[in-house]
Amino acid sequence: MMKECRIHIQSLAETVLLGRRLGELALPGDIICLDGDLGAGKTTLAQAIARGLDVPESCYVTSPSFAILHEYPGRIPLYHMDFYRLQDSLEIVDLGFEEYFYLSGLTVIEWSQRGNDLLPENRLHLLLENTGDYSRNVCCHYSESWENRIVSLLQRSDQSVSILKNIPH
Repeated sequence: MMKECRIHIQSLAETVLLGRRLGELALPGDIICLDGDLGAGKTTLAQAIARGLDVPESCYVTSPSFAILHEYPGRIPLYHMDFYRLQDSLEIVDLGFEEYFYLSGLTVIEWSQRGNDLLPENRLHLLLENTGDYSRNVCCHYSESWENRIVSLLQRSDQSVSILKNIPH
């Protein structure tokens, strides 16, 4: 059973901070799904997750819209996927990408809803909604394996940026 919380981020810096923290908390075999309209911040969040995973600065993390999959070295490998150009889960199976869901890295998937029926239940799903220039509401659905990490994420505070205020539904 998936649990839910909502987070409000007010700036690009807070988006990056959220991503870095998620990367720091990621464990081998984790899946983070990123959905939302074009321009909602999915790639920015994925880039920040990569930095939290200690992907080297020399590895420029880009959206794999055309390649569909990019792999990056880090504390654990990052498998960054983008399903935007795919029609359905059959294409994901044909390309063999579902195998990555069970490897020992972190799989981050932009436009994940196109393969929703293939995704393991054990995942973190973030739906980003534009609410202004750089502000976003993020609806988080998470499995039990993410519960303690999400709670600790919501409880952490930074001196430089106040972020991650759990907002009521």
